[in-house]
Amino acid sequence: MKTNWFASKSGIIAVGGLIGAVAVLLQYWGNPANMGICVACFERDIAGGLGLHRAAVVQYLRPEIMGFVLGAFLTSLAFGEFKPRGGSSSLIRYILGMVAMIGALVFLGCPWRVLVRLAGGDGNAIFGFLGLAFGVWIGTLFFKNGYSLGRTESKNVLSGLAMPALMLGLLIIRLMFPPVEGQPQSGILFYSLKGPGAAHAPLAISLLAGLLIGFLAQRSRFCTMGAIRDVLLFKQMHLFSGVLAFVVVALIVNVILGQFKPGFTGQPVAHTQGLWNFLGMTVAGFAFALAGGCPGRQLFLSGEGDSDAGLFALGMITGAAISHNFGMASSPDGIGPHGMAAVVIGLLVCLAVGFFHLKRES
Repeated sequence: MKTNWFASKSGIIAVGGLIGAVAVLLQYWGNPANMGICVACFERDIAGGLGLHRAAVVQYLRPEIMGFVLGAFLTSLAFGEFKPRGGSSSLIRYILGMVAMIGALVFLGCPWRVLVRLAGGDGNAIFGFLGLAFGVWIGTLFFKNGYSLGRTESKNVLSGLAMPALMLGLLIIRLMFPPVEGQPQSGILFYSLKGPGAAHAPLAISLLAGLLIGFLAQRSRFCTMGAIRDVLLFKQMHLFSGVLAFVVVALIVNVILGQFKPGFTGQPVAHTQGLWNFLGMTVAGFAFALAGGCPGRQLFLSGEGDSDAGLFALGMITGAAISHNFGMASSPDGIGPHGMAAVVIGLLVCLAVGFFHLKRES
């Protein structure tokens, strides 16, 4: 039996450090500051690029997301780990994806962006990390009491290919309708002319970075939610050592490139409302825990053939559209007019999912 070095202690540290370095380099090459890699932000941009929301400053089909899924897909095929499966409370997972995105956009970032922002000196991300950990901790209370969304079942090959095929289709559309200088629309796609949506690394670099990370994460099972869960439930530091390596290496590269700017105010695409940074990521962390993985991990699983993970990712894209269309998403000026209500409702939805999926003794 061959040993998977990437899943070893040294392997997960190397993977975490490399992902952190790539995140910072993507910023240097053109991605938004303190947002080199953010699954939630990039899926939001994809929703905008497809016209699902009309927030003009966040519209762009991010190749990194397509690369994550396709990289994991090709890697799982190469190592015999592509296994079409699904059917574990699929609609609930889709709803959890929506809730997770709503919470993440109140904070303005996913767990990976929490790490990127910390490594860039953004003090507001401290509240986001604490909220993420608190949300995952709430999830562990349900795990200890028998929470489960049920078992997955083997599915046909087409079911497993659906998400990689969808991402390949988005990539083809992106190539067919490239951005046009000074135009907010190219064919069927929308492009930001200013704001974070207009900041992006060259297409080839973004896609290659996504494919590389898809390979690394598929082999190592890198997952920020899983890392926090393992520390809280099992006092196990294996995955968390990769998270620490992500932050340390990203911090070092930021300092070298002159991108480390510590403070709370004036941080890019961030707000200073600490309570809502905390609560937004609490809801997101709770939803990630109930769904069994952070948004990056869900994309990698979908590349391996897990259609439930694919539905979670599609739920996040839907949640991004809802957040911007209904005033739930935050901006650098603070949370949206309906952000507070969205956090409360999201928490109630997660609690309902948790309680209704506790195993009852017969």
